[in-house]
Amino acid sequence: MQLTELTERFVLHFGEMGSRWGVNRTVGQIYAVLFISERPLNADEIGETLGFSRSNVSMGLKELQSWRLCRMSHLPGDRREYFEAPKDVWEIFRTLAEEKKKREIDPTLSMLRDAMLATPTSEDERYAQQRMQEMHELIDLATGWFDEIHRLSPQTLENLMRLGSKVQKVLGLADRLRGDRTES
Repeated sequence: MQLTELTERFVLHFGEMGSRWGVNRTVGQIYAVLFISERPLNADEIGETLGFSRSNVSMGLKELQSWRLCRMSHLPGDRREYFEAPKDVWEIFRTLAEEKKKREIDPTLSMLRDAMLATPTSEDERYAQQRMQEMHELIDLATGWFDEIHRLSPQTLENLMRLGSKVQKVLGLADRLRGDRTES
């Protein structure tokens, strides 16, 4: 695969963004190449395209597989493994959200539950535990919302997202009708 100026900019950007998303630059660039490729690529093709060693590509592909962001397949008559990113952007979005929740949110909720079970030994700990309870309630509410959103079909989710500020206006009107003017 040959990168053009446009595709190279995309690949380089994904490499830079990778570090912000919790993966290294190499993994971000490998993902970008798979994402824009019309066909599955083998590790040698990816390495040649990006100028990466075979071992770097292999490690990057393992990382992407652990995130469920690429799939391995075989072509008839070819012993090599081929990789591709899911084609459906909604599937990619859902997978990323699930993996982030599993890797970041769930462990935080678990730690907060454990902290709330502890018996405070001072007023400072009691106060800290109360703050942790508030954080747990917020994260638990958000994950409940996430689970509900996750059950929606891609079309329904897209329609909901397109509503955007209209939902906020409706909720603001409902607040005004109830006389709740704490937010403005």
